[in-house]
Amino acid sequence: MDFSEFIQVSANVELGERVDLQAPCIIGKAPRGRADGELPLSIGADGVIRPFTTIYAGSTFGARLQTGQCVSIREGNLFGDDVSIGTVVRMECGNRVGNRVRIHSSVTMELVTIEDDVFIGPNVVFASDPHPMNCPRYRECKGGAVVRRLARIGAMCMIMPGVEIGEDSMIGAGSLVVDDVPAGMVVAGHPAKVVAAVADLECPPGWFEHPYTWPPYAEPQPFDPGDACDDVPPRYEPPARRG
Repeated sequence: MDFSEFIQVSANVELGERVDLQAPCIIGKAPRGRADGELPLSIGADGVIRPFTTIYAGSTFGARLQTGQCVSIREGNLFGDDVSIGTVVRMECGNRVGNRVRIHSSVTMELVTIEDDVFIGPNVVFASDPHPMNCPRYRECKGGAVVRRLARIGAMCMIMPGVEIGEDSMIGAGSLVVDDVPAGMVVAGHPAKVVAAVADLECPPGWFEHPYTWPPYAEPQPFDPGDACDDVPPRYEPPARRG
């Protein structure tokens, strides 16, 4: 069946090569008070926009954008390359998102700055207004959080306005973050407090000396293959199935 009639692309929308629009979706919806096509929308190459997604006009997205189902992205957003957005995410106005960022399902954010290689777990809420509602100087106040590169935020956290989450830090699931998070530290609790350094974490199964010894958090360790060997071991053959 042809579902193209359920894909709405407004005027002034620029789509890169091989962008996959999956019905139904609305691309380039005019924000309130704006005419159709008045604001541009740009989505880079190789993006995948899944069903029931609405992306408003007035934003720019890099290459390989991925959205889950039922995503809403408002105007005034700027995204880098390789951003993955989970199901039922609500991106309000004024977010700045870097490259290789994973925003998991049911996240809500507004006026948030996220640097490269950040992970945000499901059901995280970023607050942006310290005194709702209708403050006449709302946009001049604290605004949303700043999340520095390589940071990781666990599921169901609440991030209060104006907080800075340091580089390579980690926030435990369910935490309430009211103060800045130091770089390289683990915080958890209500309110969140420093409980450890990321460098001191252990790998419970013992597969690695420490977690995050892999890219992009660390450079891979050099591998020495040893001397060349002429003897090739026989290929493993699994036992035949019984019966």
